[in-house]
Amino acid sequence: MSSVKETILEINLAHLTHNYTYLRSKLTPKVKLLAVVKAAGYGSDAIVIAKHLENIGADYFAVAYVSEGIALRDAGIQTPILVLHPQPVNFSTLIEYQLEPSLYSPRILREFIAIAEAKEQKEYPVHIKFNTGLNRLGLWENDVDYIMDRLNKTSSIKIKSLFSHLAASEDHNEKEFTINQINSFKKTASEMIDKLGYTPILHQCNTSGILNYPEAHFDMVRAGIGLYGYGNEAIYRDQLKPVASLKSVISQIHMLEPGETLGYNRAFIADGFIKTATIPIGHADGIGRQYGNKKGFVTINGNKAFIIGNVCMDMIMIDITNIECKEGDEVIIFDNESSAALIAESAGTISYELLTAISPRVKRVIIDNN
Repeated sequence: MSSVKETILEINLAHLTHNYTYLRSKLTPKVKLLAVVKAAGYGSDAIVIAKHLENIGADYFAVAYVSEGIALRDAGIQTPILVLHPQPVNFSTLIEYQLEPSLYSPRILREFIAIAEAKEQKEYPVHIKFNTGLNRLGLWENDVDYIMDRLNKTSSIKIKSLFSHLAASEDHNEKEFTINQINSFKKTASEMIDKLGYTPILHQCNTSGILNYPEAHFDMVRAGIGLYGYGNEAIYRDQLKPVASLKSVISQIHMLEPGETLGYNRAFIADGFIKTATIPIGHADGIGRQYGNKKGFVTINGNKAFIIGNVCMDMIMIDITNIECKEGDEVIIFDNESSAALIAESAGTISYELLTAISPRVKRVIIDNN
């Protein structure tokens, strides 16, 4: 009998501990681990994830936006929080909640200093981001003198870290590009350190960087997708355990005769006698339309069942013609065995997109074996 009665997202904290421990095992004891908990903890629950990671020793957290950091502070998180993409309109609130900004452009640097001075801050911790090839956010090597000029004219901020971001650390065909990024960061960081007269925390590695480029671990690494059980490479699928499992149930079973159609726009036409099941999850829950028409699949009683027809807002329909099952049976969208990476690949996307798309209306269930 199925234990699942509705659509739920299970969050397994033992798996989170396993992944954290595995990634820590790749580091020397002096290297700090920053846990990235943006986007609702990669679609799970940022507060639950952060509280657990704080308890087991995470040194730092990172979020994308100030609002995400505020939610963690309101939940009692005391660990330092780096905001990766803050906007000037939120700088005052950021300081109020003792969050630490990434300063990634001359404009952002100027505007944060202005707010910090207006609030009479002294040596407020900031993080300087350099662009070494991702070309998304970041100051350039030739901005070093500008940064130092601004720093020398204020006591309101102090650089806590220097960092950059790898663009293709999971792609072994791009090793030369990645090495060039690492060397570029080392060169810029060295120039900054000489001018500062002290050494801030240096960090550049994401999950794939942790696993593939130990020479670039520096003082801290940033673990994102790896903490949630995905390593971007097949060789790590046996080493990491997916934290989130998305499950649902069979609401109703239908029998279609040859020529009958199913769903919106009659996108599926039965070419024989077909048995279908309707599942209470749809694109409003994070299962996008790209998974329809036999691109995506679910698992029922150990059997793969393809999604047929167009994905609806609140429902998907699946082909169960050759599967023994009944109404009320459990349906696995993804779990430890049928991972989000496999489901995402079937529709031409990546685990990140599938995980972070899971709607807040999907009930979260915490599995804590401790």
